[in-house]
Amino acid sequence: MPLSHSIRAHLLVFTLDRQRYALRLDRVQRVVRAAAVTPLPKAPEIVLGVLDLQGQVVPVINLRRRFSLPEREIRSDDQLVVARAGALTVALAVDGTESVLEEGELELTSPEEIVAGTSFLEGVAATRQGLLLIHDLEALLFPAEESQLSKALEERAG
Repeated sequence: MPLSHSIRAHLLVFTLDRQRYALRLDRVQRVVRAAAVTPLPKAPEIVLGVLDLQGQVVPVINLRRRFSLPEREIRSDDQLVVARAGALTVALAVDGTESVLEEGELELTSPEEIVAGTSFLEGVAATRQGLLLIHDLEALLFPAEESQLSKALEERAG
């Protein structure tokens, strides 16, 4: 990725441990209130468990673990962002959603320029409210994790 590039997209802004992140809105299906999660045996470490959303079993991803943030239990006022990550629909546990940024041009800096080990981020943008970390859902699950999660979901459905 070049050191900086522009992005034109609607973005859903969410918070996690007082940091602002964003996802491309076209990847987001909906936002729901946090609910009880059922454990999923043999799932990757970043999976908290699964949720039944109107008959669809959706894995819940622990972004705190992925971003190396302090762990905490899901609270009743937390939210789940249901979105497409690669071939899977997942629910991302977040502290809350903040806003939708209308389509406009943001200048993104490569996250590697700011902090190492952020291959799951598409870029970092400076906004009036501070830095915004743009999450790349295609890179959310590493290939081995996606395979392990798919197998765990198949076994559960089995």
